[in-house]
Amino acid sequence: QVQPVESGGGWVQAGGSLRLSCAASGRTFSRYAMGWFRQAPGKDREFVSALSCSGGLTFHADSVAGRFTISGDNAKTTVYLQMNSLKPEDTAVYYCAVAGCREGSTAYYIRETEYEHWGQGTQVTVSS
Repeated sequence: QVQPVESGGGWVQAGGSLRLSCAASGRTFSRYAMGWFRQAPGKDREFVSALSCSGGLTFHADSVAGRFTISGDNAKTTVYLQMNSLKPEDTAVYYCAVAGCREGSTAYYIRETEYEHWGQGTQVTVSS
């Protein structure tokens, strides 16, 4: 069973930066696609960023493109989210998600249902 664990959340003023990390223990596939989602108070969980099975492709939601960068090591099942120029509307619980990949796949995933394993989340609070 793969279990992702997030770290790096916290409080920051608007315009500041934070770096989230996620390490997933346990392995059943040789490579994994990984992603970040977030859920703000009173809102549904939404997609933030994705890293492909091969690690060569990334995709970001329009709301964070140009400010957030996802990176990681698919073989080691670790993923990071560098968040710059943070805004109060980025305040949310951020979740790491992991999906097993078929051999040779270059896919990335943006839907919650495409991910099999989820972390408990880490709180990010951006004050104005």
